[in-house]
Amino acid sequence: MISDRLEKLVEEMVDKGVRFEDAVREFEKRFIARVLVTYEGSLTKTADSLGMHRNTLTRKMGEYRIKRRAG
Repeated sequence: MISDRLEKLVEEMVDKGVRFEDAVREFEKRFIARVLVTYEGSLTKTADSLGMHRNTLTRKMGEYRIKRRAG
């Protein structure tokens, strides 16, 4: 179950001293990158799926150095 896996991951990160801000940034980066792949690089579809404005998505992609990769 997802909640069990997430709980285990959070426990591991806390035990290793990962800072909350770093954990949130890493999660957001990976989540955005994965949704971007799902929508084959479509910024509009990715932003809609994530519930954010396209400009916000573009800014976060730059901040996290996420490549668009598709068309």
